[in-house]
Amino acid sequence: MEKYIKNIPHETPISLLDEVVYQPGQIVSKTLAQNQHHSVTLFAFDKGEEISTHASDGDAMVICLDGQGEITIDGKKHVLNAGETIVMPAKKPHAVYAKEQFKMLLTVIFPLNR
Repeated sequence: MEKYIKNIPHETPISLLDEVVYQPGQIVSKTLAQNQHHSVTLFAFDKGEEISTHASDGDAMVICLDGQGEITIDGKKHVLNAGETIVMPAKKPHAVYAKEQFKMLLTVIFPLNR
C-alpha cells in the first residue's frame, strides 16, 4: 500500500519534536509529504539560522513546535512561540529567522491549477 505521509511511523503515536534534531549552525529538515498540491516539512533551526526572503505560489502555514521564531511577511515581523501558528499568504515575500533554537512544521498548499 502506498504511503502518502513518509519518513515517520504510521499507526504509532510519536512526538514531532523528536523527529528533527538541532544541529549547530544548521537548518535540519524532514519532508513528510510533497506533491504538486502540497508540501509538509518539519524543520529544526539552530539559533540565528534563517531562510531568506522569498515568495511561494501557495499559502504556507507555520506551526511553532519549540523555541521562538521570527516570521517576516511583506516586511512585517511576527514573533512565533511554541504552540502558535501563522499563515504566510501566497505570493507575499516572507522569511523565517530563529531568534533561539526553533522547530516548526511547515504546510504549504498550492493552487490546483499549478
